[in-house]
Amino acid sequence: MSDLSLSIACWSYDRTRPIIDGRIQPTGINLKVDVMRPRIAFERMLNGDFDMSEMSFATLVSMKSEPNCPFVAIPVMLSKMFRHDAIYIRTDRGIRRPEDLADRRVGTMRFTSTALVYARGLLQHEYGVAPKDVHWFIGGIDHGIAPVMPLPIEPGLKITLLDKAQCLNDMLLNGDIDALISQDMPDGFRLGDPRVARLFPNPKDAEIAYYLKTGIFPVMHTIAIRNDVYDRNPWIAGAIYAAFNQAKDIALNGLYDTDALQMGLPFLIDHLEETRRVFGADFFSYGIDSNRAALAALCQYVHEQNMAAVRLSPEDLFVPV
Repeated sequence: MSDLSLSIACWSYDRTRPIIDGRIQPTGINLKVDVMRPRIAFERMLNGDFDMSEMSFATLVSMKSEPNCPFVAIPVMLSKMFRHDAIYIRTDRGIRRPEDLADRRVGTMRFTSTALVYARGLLQHEYGVAPKDVHWFIGGIDHGIAPVMPLPIEPGLKITLLDKAQCLNDMLLNGDIDALISQDMPDGFRLGDPRVARLFPNPKDAEIAYYLKTGIFPVMHTIAIRNDVYDRNPWIAGAIYAAFNQAKDIALNGLYDTDALQMGLPFLIDHLEETRRVFGADFFSYGIDSNRAALAALCQYVHEQNMAAVRLSPEDLFVPV
């Protein structure tokens, strides 16, 4: 009997490359991998272009809270990332602490993206600045776009949609907004403009302290499988989960090589040893239990921010693997 042919879309991470290049193959599956930026994969998966795909976690939680969600998911956390470093401020507005963002004008592009959901949850639960305490400006970061109104929006939310002639980077530099939350680094900061700085001057220290306090290492992306594909062959969830775990282990174990550095980072070994001290040996773990704090937080934030009809639990999100 021949292997089952399936397609998947994902980005080229160190932890996906062993699957992309064929070193790891899911048992019983002939897997065709389409490599593309996550945002493109998300959109195309929503159109049913693939059997499986990397998927925005906030989008998945929102969809799973509604009847007839077209996807199931497996607890492969392809992307995890803290978002303290995604908050940028004008340096001349007296913003010294996260609490100073209350009553400010704050720009963002993808209001419902996972990164922004986590950032708003961070501000609300750690610093008391709720989304409704801020006036939001939605538009393009470094060039104008037609912004999409987030619907349904949280009651009491103040939102201004920009037109195509405006972009948030220019508005931050011109002083038309006081801060910007963006997973994409704005040109003003990237090019070293003195009018722009990060809210957290040393985000790494803030992120380590946050993790040690909360246990949250924010999960950005997971893997979604179309319901019709899963219903025909539910065993594929376990096969895909096992393959991605093997691929991740190959990538991360290979980094700890003192004979020859696997990446062009001079202090890679020191960084890995510090990471293990903070997060433990399995610092980029998959599965529910080791990610429970982050999963529960996102379920809470998506519900609080009116993006989910009900508050889900981590177990509500995934099929057995």
